[in-house]
Amino acid sequence: MPRNTRPAILVTTGLFVLISGGLSAQPLSDAEQLGKAIFFDQHLSVNGNQSCASCHQAESGWTGPDSDINAHGSVYEASIAGRFGNRKPPSSAYATQSPILHFEMDKKAALFVGGNFWDGRATGEKLGNPAADQAQGPFLNPVEQALPDSACVVYRVCSASTYPVGFEQVWGAGSCDIAWPADIEAACSDPEGVVALLPDERAKVDTAYDQIALSIAAYEGSDEVNAFSSKFDFYLVGAAELTHQERQGMQLFRGKAKCANCHTMTRNRNRSGQPSLFTDFTYDNLGIPRNPENPWYTMPAEFNPDGDRWLDKGLGAFLNTRLDYQQFAAENYGKHKVPTLRNVDKRPWPGFIKAYGHNGYFKTLKGIVHFYNTRDAKPRCLDPNTSEADALAQDCWPAPEIAVNVNTREMGNLHLTDEQEDAIVAFLKTLTDGYTPEMP
Repeated sequence: MPRNTRPAILVTTGLFVLISGGLSAQPLSDAEQLGKAIFFDQHLSVNGNQSCASCHQAESGWTGPDSDINAHGSVYEASIAGRFGNRKPPSSAYATQSPILHFEMDKKAALFVGGNFWDGRATGEKLGNPAADQAQGPFLNPVEQALPDSACVVYRVCSASTYPVGFEQVWGAGSCDIAWPADIEAACSDPEGVVALLPDERAKVDTAYDQIALSIAAYEGSDEVNAFSSKFDFYLVGAAELTHQERQGMQLFRGKAKCANCHTMTRNRNRSGQPSLFTDFTYDNLGIPRNPENPWYTMPAEFNPDGDRWLDKGLGAFLNTRLDYQQFAAENYGKHKVPTLRNVDKRPWPGFIKAYGHNGYFKTLKGIVHFYNTRDAKPRCLDPNTSEADALAQDCWPAPEIAVNVNTREMGNLHLTDEQEDAIVAFLKTLTDGYTPEMP
């Protein structure tokens, strides 16, 4: 259809409707509204100062919202001052389609697919949804929201008076009928607090805690979080045109650069007709150097007994905790979840710094694309703690944090020119949600 005859008001695409310059989103359901309220509730932390959204904000692509933090260690401080985790926050958008963690045999090797968190430990086996399994982790993690007991999360959700939809409205009358001990608030304000419950009451708490996680996952799976409203999405339905550089980048992404081998551009296999999520849900060791500013290295021995000698073994470390998967641990050391590339360049203002890689080593899209291209073509930096900026200035790359299982088949010496790298970056920028197409 010639550009000047495209409909300005309505273009149907099977799943989406283009209305007045934006891909339409369905209103949030009650479950999604409840999940959103929980997601943004800072009271669900030991000091009442941290929510899920503290590390996952829409303006920065549902990942770390602080430019200064991203520019350095990339790991966010816990509810308790001075405590930090070990990895940068991944995007919470486009994550709900990850399947339950499992493996598929690929050339006599076990290829793990699915799960959530960088290391796959939110398998989805508990609640049938890796995003829901993941949602239960930060509340009780002492280096995140740090509440001492799941009962504290349930108590505070059930006591919330500002949610637009109440917990019982979604999960049924009586869902919050739990006999709370008199000291519940004091216990939940103490990271070492103890909530004493009778077995029947504990069973109610366990059920409600699962329902809270499923509510969060419902919101994370909503159109508000997974908007599919990028320039690329409008291009797919004929409502936007890519520039020559963006088209070149897309061709390289699919071909010479091999990006689409893992960040797949095919339709999502979990939901027929859904546009690509730009991930195949697998795990890979890209040979990323350690981030010398990672605050995890300085955490007390109760959290990090290895200190600055700690190595992030990723999926392999998790597999080693499972008797049914231990046999596959060694071949997966250093592998981390292949993230979606949707919103990879989304930022609240042009100078905002985003961090890339599981440890936030990279601070620019150009830098990480150049790393994919030249990791094995450049000499090793003498200092393994060389930053991205210094490595680019010195024309070298530091050694991988984990030297085994590095992907040398699909990256490392791609023979891309500087202009081709720039074209790939230009294409990646078309994956940012919130695009407004020019109307005829």
